Amino acid sequence: MNLASTPANVPITIRDQTIDPGRSRRFELPVTRLPSGTWESLPVAVVNGRRPGPHVFLSGAVHGDEVNGVEIIRRVLPSLDARKLSGAVIAVPIVNVLGFVIQSRYLPDRRDLNRSFPGSARGSMAARLAHLFMEQVVSHCQYGIDLHTAAAERINAPQIRADLDDDATRAMAEAFGAPFRIHARTRDGSLRQATTERGLKVLLYEAGSVQRFQAEAVETGVAGILRTLAALGMGSWDTPPAPPGIELRKTSWVRASRSGLATIDVRLGDTVSAGDVMGTIGEALGGRRTGIRAPLDGFVIAVNQNPLVSQGDALVHIGVPGVEGQDEPAERRRSRQT
Repeated sequence: MNLASTPANVPITIRDQTIDPGRSRRFELPVTRLPSGTWESLPVAVVNGRRPGPHVFLSGAVHGDEVNGVEIIRRVLPSLDARKLSGAVIAVPIVNVLGFVIQSRYLPDRRDLNRSFPGSARGSMAARLAHLFMEQVVSHCQYGIDLHTAAAERINAPQIRADLDDDATRAMAEAFGAPFRIHARTRDGSLRQATTERGLKVLLYEAGSVQRFQAEAVETGVAGILRTLAALGMGSWDTPPAPPGIELRKTSWVRASRSGLATIDVRLGDTVSAGDVMGTIGEALGGRRTGIRAPLDGFVIAVNQNPLVSQGDALVHIGVPGVEGQDEPAERRRSRQT
């Protein structure tokens, strides 16, 4: 399967760095001068293939505490040989460098970078960083893969979120081969929304939890990226065939009916039926326990790992297979974290 348009292969210039066809380069892209007087910079790797082909960006740690994407990109890069590659890959494993250093989802001013795209050259630090990424990285590309994990105490099953009603994007998602692919609208201010509005075809990969490397999340991500690049006609790599995966057209969070200590008994990927007890909420001194019941049939795609819950907290995320063209529900749009 070849999804690629084929632009003429040309040198890629990012600020003062020019990478000729058939060459690779790693460098730092200055972001801002810190109060200490030193510079904070983005680590960038460009692999510009000898042959023409599509240009793809890979981004990790847009939320600074989501480190699985950093490891995925770190493992993908050694597999890319500019002498054999068709097209180009521009990889930025740590986009939110300031949040990454302080191990925070946010920038130091508590702004969410993934609500700040496409940004502004004269705005807040988040707006400036978003603008820099759009102008220096995204502007060279026709495709992108943005790597995330669940937020806070949650953990996500490996999943692709994308516009599955777009044929080219769907083909990319199928080639990636995550266990789940979810038809999801874009969120205002997100990197996926900003790049989609510029005409790029973009996948968002979600897997694992914050501040941890998780083997399944990383291995699925590495193989998925290489399969996607192959499907775009950029080369061939020794990866397992893409599994068929399960397509989900809507999702719903099951929330705590009371405060207390939660025990979640289902695991990521489990199948549940309406009425199934997925865990319980109890009190510190024992006594009465309240069941956490599935409201509908589906698959467990995320769980809350923190046993301390307040009434209304999201506990278990259930994905529901559906028909093509079906919209995601309003609850899904409100509760989405990336």
